[in-house]
Amino acid sequence: MATAWHSECMALQNLRALSEKVTIPMAKRLSWMSPLAITWMTLPVGLAAALFMLLAGKDTIGGIMLLGAAALLGIASILDGFDGTLARQTGRVSRWGDYLDHTLDRVLDITWMVAIGYNMAWVGSATLAWAAAMLTMFGSYLGTQAQAVTGSRDYGGFSRADRLAVTGIGLILAAIHVFFGWGDWGHLPEPLGHVALNPMSAILLISGIGGAWTFFKRFVQARKRITEMDLSDPLEQKVLDSEE
Repeated sequence: MATAWHSECMALQNLRALSEKVTIPMAKRLSWMSPLAITWMTLPVGLAAALFMLLAGKDTIGGIMLLGAAALLGIASILDGFDGTLARQTGRVSRWGDYLDHTLDRVLDITWMVAIGYNMAWVGSATLAWAAAMLTMFGSYLGTQAQAVTGSRDYGGFSRADRLAVTGIGLILAAIHVFFGWGDWGHLPEPLGHVALNPMSAILLISGIGGAWTFFKRFVQARKRITEMDLSDPLEQKVLDSEE
């Protein structure tokens, strides 16, 4: 487990290093901008993507909307990473900025899952929509809670970057299905037998399963680290005097 955790951390660090080669020079040129303004910009862009996800049908216009949703999802992801780079490069890192960034991430994560699930042309299942949304939230919650207790955030499991990649690829595949006139792959097993299996419903399935896996993995990893902390640096025990 320790080896896998180390490998994931190294992969994340390498990805960040590659991204920062592009974003750091850009941040220096745009130093006049406010990092918080960039953070807030992710919200309308992300909500616009959700609207396209919700309304896209299985016709040509729907295919274009799906590609638009994928593009907006990518823009929101870029903005989500760039605000932190800009803050670090301009000496404007703040607790409020970090809190706002994570809050908007969770809002958009849930909104995207629900929008896809409520798309009547592709999925049309409130049950699947909210199950995927809640499992996604459970996995994210444990990462945040681990940070609150141990001081370091847990990025193990099916990360947000993984989920965004799956969502973006799923949207593009759904658009391809439209343009080539391909049909669904069948239906999900009961009790979701009314839900068609296609790239859009696959996004929810993969995100839901990934969220459950992330919850389990982060719980196990957090338990190990917290137990070690309790042994090496136990909390002060205050015994209250009993009243006779």
